Parts: sequence; structure tokens; C-alpha cells
Amino acid sequence: MGFSNLLSGILNFVTFVLSIPIIGAGIWLAKQHNTVCVRFLQWPVIIIGVFILLVSLAGVLGAWCRVSCLLWLYLFVMFVLILLLFVFTIFAFAVTNAGAGQALSGKGYKEYHLGDYSTWLQRRVNNPSNWNTIQSCLSDAKVCNGLDNQYPTLAQFNAASLTPIESGCCKPPSSCDFAFVNATHWNESGITLPASADPDCKVWSNTATDLCFNCTSCKAGVLQEIKQDWRKVAIVNIVMLVFLIIAYSVGCCAFRSNRRNGAYGGGYGKQSYP
Repeated sequence: MGFSNLLSGILNFVTFVLSIPIIGAGIWLAKQHNTVCVRFLQWPVIIIGVFILLVSLAGVLGAWCRVSCLLWLYLFVMFVLILLLFVFTIFAFAVTNAGAGQALSGKGYKEYHLGDYSTWLQRRVNNPSNWNTIQSCLSDAKVCNGLDNQYPTLAQFNAASLTPIESGCCKPPSSCDFAFVNATHWNESGITLPASADPDCKVWSNTATDLCFNCTSCKAGVLQEIKQDWRKVAIVNIVMLVFLIIAYSVGCCAFRSNRRNGAYGGGYGKQSYP
């Protein structure tokens, strides 16, 4: 076995092993309490991970068994895979680049605004069918339960480090200036809100199953947590992309070496004639 074949086999075996964290990242996304209600994000990660696993296995067999036709197929599919992973990673960074929480004076938490996020993500949560499913899922998951006991006073609540979903879905926007009763119960101050007031102020409900689940701030909170999770997965993808490019380059060397040595089909060399 030539050195390039051996090295290609080893690299593809390592790639085979490294594909497991990508699949794991997709499963982790599926298990996150914020993305379990959003089904359009984790499947591309899982599919790419499984694809890398299968392609790497073909690369190991092709390199170590000197099967040039299998190596050729491996290199072609690997090239397509690298392009797909590159496009997917750029897309993930592009759609999660915009959007950040707004720090509030005297508050330990931030508030989030839907308009700050990418148009693509906004369309996902503004789609009535998508959001009804997400909203129902968040309500059923009781993401706001426990806040009343955890932060019984206004001072404790203001100092709380709320998650984006808790900040957006479990309380009214601070600009509404509602009176604190408990973490999930706020009364209107009695002051007539100006026409420019945040529309979420009228959407807020003290009913435990409603709260601010239909507020734009809730949609923004969901997108912020999705953004944080996607950025972590995108970093894993970048590391994997670099390694795939290295493995692909070595695989090309192994393929050329096999062609020079006459390794075709099932690994038999060319017959020499007198």
C-alpha cells in the first residue's frame, strides 16, 4: 500500500469518527428546549453528518483496498459534500449575523426585537402555521414555569439573567411600564398608552397559557436562542470543513498513485503483455 493510500485511509477514518460530533450537534439542537419547537434547523446538520460518515467509509475502503473506482466515486461525492458544507456554513453565519439583545438600564436581562434579525429567519416565525406550532409547543413546555418562585420580588426580577425566551415570552416589554405583581403577572398602570407604544403591550395576557407567546418579542427571543445554538454548530462545521479539504487533497494523491500503479476495479493491476 502506497503512503498516500495509507494516509488517505487514516484521514478518512478520522473523518468518519469526526462525523459523529456533527450528528451529535444536530441531535443536541433537536434536544435543546428552544429548538425542540423549531423543526427547520437541526435536520440539515444531521443529514450532513450522516453523509460525511458514509462518504468517509467509502474513502477508507477505496484507499486501503486500492479500489480506484470507489476512490473516484468518493472524490466526486466528497467534492460535492465540501461545496454543500461550505454553502451551508456561510448560510448559517449569514442568517444569524444580525440580531442582538438590547441592554436595559438597571436590568440584568436584555430585550429582543424581531426587526433586528435576518429576513429569512423572520419569515420562518412570521409564517402563521410555523408560529402556531412553535407557540403551542412553548406553552406546552411551560418555559415560564418557576419564574414566580425564582424571582418573587421586583428587585430580584430586575436583577435576573433571563434567557432570551424568558425575556421575550414570559413578561411584557419594559416600555409598557406595567406594574409588577409577580414574574408572570403584570397589571396595566392605568396610563393610556401612546399610539407609538409597543404593540406587544396590547398582546400581553396574564393567562398562564398566553402570556406574551404571541408577541413579536417572543419570536425575537426564539430567534436569539436559535442564533446562539447555530453559531456553535457552525464553528464545528468550519473545523470539519478544513479537515475534509485536507482529506480530499490526500485522496486525490492516492487516486493518482493508484492510476500510475494500475490499480483498477477490484484492485487488480494492469496485465503486462510481452
